[in-house]
Amino acid sequence: MKVLYVSSEAYPFAASGGLADVAGSLPAALRKRRVSASVIMPLYGCVTDEMRSTMTFITNISVPVSWRMQYCGLFEAKANGVTYYLIDNEYYFKRDSLYGHFDDGERFAFFSRAVLEVLPYLAFKPDIIHCNDWQSALIPVYYSVYYATRPGYENIKTVFTIHNIQYQGIYGKEILGDVFGLGEEHASLVEFGDCVNLMKGAIECANKVTTVSNTYAEEILDPWFSHGLHPILQERHYKLSGILNGIDVISYDPETDKNVFENYSAKNPAGKAVNKEKLQEYFNLPVRADVPVMAIISRLVSHKGFDLVKRIMWELLGSTDMQLIVLGSGDWEYENFFWELKNAFPDKVGLKVGFIPALARKIYAGADLFLMPSKSEPCGLSQMVALRYGTIPIVRETGGLKDTITDSGDGVGNGFTFKSYDAYDMLDAIRRSLDAYWNRDYFNTLVERALKCDNSWSKSAKEYIDLYKSID
Repeated sequence: MKVLYVSSEAYPFAASGGLADVAGSLPAALRKRRVSASVIMPLYGCVTDEMRSTMTFITNISVPVSWRMQYCGLFEAKANGVTYYLIDNEYYFKRDSLYGHFDDGERFAFFSRAVLEVLPYLAFKPDIIHCNDWQSALIPVYYSVYYATRPGYENIKTVFTIHNIQYQGIYGKEILGDVFGLGEEHASLVEFGDCVNLMKGAIECANKVTTVSNTYAEEILDPWFSHGLHPILQERHYKLSGILNGIDVISYDPETDKNVFENYSAKNPAGKAVNKEKLQEYFNLPVRADVPVMAIISRLVSHKGFDLVKRIMWELLGSTDMQLIVLGSGDWEYENFFWELKNAFPDKVGLKVGFIPALARKIYAGADLFLMPSKSEPCGLSQMVALRYGTIPIVRETGGLKDTITDSGDGVGNGFTFKSYDAYDMLDAIRRSLDAYWNRDYFNTLVERALKCDNSWSKSAKEYIDLYKSID
């Protein structure tokens, strides 16, 4: 079986979020199960000279973007045992950031057509084209409309994965033909709610639709989670399934991670205490082994649950012997809130605004508890990374958080959970985690259990292979 994995970003070439993690690790996991999986993505301006030096030029062609013909260069590179194909067009992709440009619709319409146009120049013909999020959502549409009966393109199946349904690729109908190159006879495939909705088009045209956790697959059928797409998802529910993401357990390994202060493992966990001490020193907090350190590593935005945090954190820090360490950036409201907390509790709060991957590893390794109270979370990787480093998650039961974290009140769980999106339900879960921390024998058992959790890609890769094989 041959799979072409289409992503708008992928490690180690370009990344802005979790999609790059998935695209950089799932194809490698598929290859370990003897599936020939390759990745195709844009060649962004941010790709480093070091990475470019590993690339080989294959060819250049012209790609139709509605009535225009645009240059397309095709490069090949190897990383982590996987072949990467990179689509080059400096007009569309040599920019300061990956997304957020006025012409994103045209940029990724070009990318989608380019993926299909370069297939004859790849080293293989894919059995499956696996697309991800709205940036490649037009590929199943274009394949159905323009390529399915073209010689050399027959019998290719398409899979579309929704990583976050909030971002759908919504545009005005007036650019249907001029930008997306679709005539009125095909408008119904992508029209939804008086707009062009690219994700809706992929749901209509792909052979299978997946999301990144079982719970999220159920949630997006509900109007509260679907951001308006529940009617089409309910109508096409027979296509829909959830497959939980994994993490790269080779990269995220406290026993070998060069970014942590001292390495440790489930068999030799003593180094975690050293990481805690060094982390407290790094953030100029009192070095105390007897005080619990709770960490937050996140985008600081409301749907990550920070309106709940804002309601209770003054009360919690004012009444509890604990420390809080925060790494992230986002809305001014929440950045300012954490600055105010730091100024009010200088011996209890450590704060770094921004995102520094190496520092994130140090925080995962040095903290005792990890707070992730999301309003919605399709999958979430941070809670799995926290487990990998023996840091106990406190999460709301939604999406992938529900599928990966179970409350330790049952004696076998790996974290602390709360159901309602309510600040005081969250506070109760935090207080239970603090009570557990002060019961040292119990907490040490919980840390050992966390370190032994398996959130690798192995199981998920098998589920994807089973899904690919199930397509008629």
